Amino acid sequence: MAMAVQRLFPNSKATIGPWIDNGFYYDFDMEPLTDKDLKKIKKEMDRIIRKNLPLVREEVSREEAQKRIQALNEPYKLEILEGIKEEPITIYHIGEEWWDLCAGPHVESTGKINRRAVELESVAGAYWRGDENNQMLQRIYGTAWETEDQLKAYIHFKEEAKRRDHRRLGQDLDLFSIQEDAGGGLVFWHPKGAIIRHVLEDSWKQIHLQHGYDLLYTPHVAKAELWKVSGHIDFYKENMYDQMDVEDELYQLRPMNCPYHILVYKRKLHSYRDFPIRVAELGTVYRYELSGSLHGLFRVRGFTQDDAHIFCLEDQIKDEIRGVLDLTEQILGQFGFRYYEINLSTRPEKSVGGDDIWEKATLALKDALEDKGWVYKVDEGGGAFYGPKIDLKIEDALGRKWQCSTVQVDFNLPERFDITYVDSNTEKKRPIMIHRAILGSLERFFGVLIEHYAGDFPLWLAPTQARILPVTDNELPYCNEVASELRSRGIRAEVCHGERLPKLIRNAEMQKVPLMAVVGPKEVQARSLTIRSRHSGEIGTMPVDEFVSRIQLAVMNKSSSL
Repeated sequence: MAMAVQRLFPNSKATIGPWIDNGFYYDFDMEPLTDKDLKKIKKEMDRIIRKNLPLVREEVSREEAQKRIQALNEPYKLEILEGIKEEPITIYHIGEEWWDLCAGPHVESTGKINRRAVELESVAGAYWRGDENNQMLQRIYGTAWETEDQLKAYIHFKEEAKRRDHRRLGQDLDLFSIQEDAGGGLVFWHPKGAIIRHVLEDSWKQIHLQHGYDLLYTPHVAKAELWKVSGHIDFYKENMYDQMDVEDELYQLRPMNCPYHILVYKRKLHSYRDFPIRVAELGTVYRYELSGSLHGLFRVRGFTQDDAHIFCLEDQIKDEIRGVLDLTEQILGQFGFRYYEINLSTRPEKSVGGDDIWEKATLALKDALEDKGWVYKVDEGGGAFYGPKIDLKIEDALGRKWQCSTVQVDFNLPERFDITYVDSNTEKKRPIMIHRAILGSLERFFGVLIEHYAGDFPLWLAPTQARILPVTDNELPYCNEVASELRSRGIRAEVCHGERLPKLIRNAEMQKVPLMAVVGPKEVQARSLTIRSRHSGEIGTMPVDEFVSRIQLAVMNKSSSL
């Protein structure tokens, strides 16, 4: 592709072109490209493929590579060359006309590429090295497959992903918005989205209370000194907002909840008999993100974490981790997530804490995973500097993986905040601290749910569970009476009227309302409802009490419909 671009646009400067999931991209310093330009580039690529030009690997010295790059006037390639530590330097030639720095390997010739299985997808702006202070480049995205059928399957997948895009569905279903008048990356939850969040939060709180957690609410700001003690100002400052002056003291919006939970722990002296101590909070945090990196609900500047911390003894680590895994399975299972990708990350080269506690903690994580019967991969040296961790990705309806839950043992913050307990010998000891989040952030998880369900939420989550539809306005008083009865019994119901019945039904289906209750003269006379399911069609006529009971049972069982 880069060869085709530089044939068509001789003044373009090539930078870097790595492979990525399902394809590749290449960045160029050049004038802005259009979709029409992409078509020209693809035609030129096809010509290069048809010529069946050989791809030849050549090894050269660093000096020779530098000389050749300078001759081509490719400044970005010089910078890339400086970052290559291995020698000799490898170059790949396409025929005798074009070459590039590359580690390879490649096919023998361009003719080995199936041109009908290659597509250029889009063009976007990207800063060189991801730094907004650098030159804005043109990034061309493409995909390549062995067969045309594979490409067609991928295109179908992309179309389905586009249909499920949470940004479009969020607008179509009136769930949330990002108001530019307020600022990018700040989420406004609309009434329908807010009721789903309420259901999520209520379920989350109930389950945590059942599992022995105490709930917390803590402030959104704190003195800057707190973040110095925690180390965030030293190690996380680029992700934090500027400090604010309050009566000659500096305060800071919180980027994390951990220090607050530690302060709650430190409010009193603890005995070894108190452990484990489990605290949980749906805590809103604020992190600085460049405007170019913001993406719907997936990358925002203010979000709410389902954060929890466990303070325990060394010999309690395994049981507590196993308890977190059980809790994770219970909560994620409500939404139909059953398949996970799990990684256990171990001690990196630079770390805090002694060998003994690292070994105990890592073994406890392994034992908990094996007790659970979950298959996992070990990421050697991939743990945080303060302790080993488990990361869990969920798989959605399209088979995409989403980073979701994490469990981390922390040897650092207990030391920094000097938290202690009194052991059986009346000596002060340091407790173990475990960080864990199951949903991650509510905003991001909500975005995942929208795309997983394609906006068609199961009955227990749906913002409107039942829409009552009068055949004519003569039935409106009875419909309002029924709606009031349903709402009084915990069912999210509304009345819609003013259109012909077929259009009322179509509108309800477009808005993905699970249940419709049609009311005509017969239903008014019999004090009944004729129920229609979005998924199952006509269910039948039944008394109001039966309709309520069936919804309540379905909600209790987390069913998709009646």
